[in-house]
Amino acid sequence: MAVHDVSGEELAKLFYHYHEVLAPYLGCKNASHPESWSEISSSERNHLVVAARLALLELEAEGREELETQKYFAKPGTAEWGC
Repeated sequence: MAVHDVSGEELAKLFYHYHEVLAPYLGCKNASHPESWSEISSSERNHLVVAARLALLELEAEGREELETQKYFAKPGTAEWGC
């Protein structure tokens, strides 16, 4: 799945899910923390979604930058040398 195929909400949900799964093992479980995505306040959910969208935009920009760089450089061992 490509970065542009993932929505901010999907990514935020996944991060939240994995945070909940791993929190007890990392010693950072907060008893007052909601257990499921649907229990989070809408404002907190919106913050998480916006953060996920920004992360996706950054990843997409990095991918584009990498493609731009690849256009201008020959693959190793294939460059022609000359004057």
